[in-house]
Amino acid sequence: MKKKIGFIGCGNMGSAMAKGIKNSGIINPEDILIYDVNTDVVNNLANEIGASVKENEHEVANESDILILAVKPNIYPKVLETIKSDVDENTIVVVIAVGVSFEDVYEKLGNVKVARVQPSTPALVGESDSTIYPDKNITDLELEELIELLNTFGKTEVLDGHLMDVVPAIASSAPAYALMLISAMADAGVYQGFPRDQAVRLSAQAVLGASKLVLETGDSPDDLKNNICTPGGTTIEAVCSLEENGFRGIVIDAANACAEKAKSLLNEDSSN
Repeated sequence: MKKKIGFIGCGNMGSAMAKGIKNSGIINPEDILIYDVNTDVVNNLANEIGASVKENEHEVANESDILILAVKPNIYPKVLETIKSDVDENTIVVVIAVGVSFEDVYEKLGNVKVARVQPSTPALVGESDSTIYPDKNITDLELEELIELLNTFGKTEVLDGHLMDVVPAIASSAPAYALMLISAMADAGVYQGFPRDQAVRLSAQAVLGASKLVLETGDSPDDLKNNICTPGGTTIEAVCSLEENGFRGIVIDAANACAEKAKSLLNEDSSN
């Protein structure tokens, strides 16, 4: 892919995305342009992947074909204001923050091409559950190129806008729920006598294995779960205990609470 990919912001998410793109080999390292106010962070990333360090936001925005704004939501207005004269109609602006809409970008940059993207922290290990919602200015070819980029650090789903507003509920925020499950399982292992490190590894592998079963077999989670539950066995005993304690309801309530918070952030931003 003959594109220059710019990053304004090189924190955990920006760095993870840049590393995935570089490791894929689809972009020359020197065509990954990076800037962050934290010079140590940006220099460390440049040393690791061979990216081109830029002096400021203007240089990144001016030179990028695809510009990824990997900054905190409250920083977006300032960044957009800063680069408003540096982005032309052919630049694709990628927004990765919850609560930042197409209209927020258009207000500052004009009628540019914008894609809302939600990656997740497992991008650090190449397993992000990324989602993307392109605006009407992005062509089918450009969308394919964006998906190719996102797939360098995970898997990508194209969503409608109304779902993008609540995607943290079951995607970008959801790894936190799984990590809590692994932590709780590990605690149970320690209670039963396992060393902590071994309990964590076994619990994490169980969750990884279950996820791969769903993704690679195409079977439903319920069918796969039922296959594990032998009559009168240990697994069905645990499943019954989870059901008695409202496991499904707790998870659904948590996901819905996450979705409502995501919607409120978007509404707060729109009202400002």
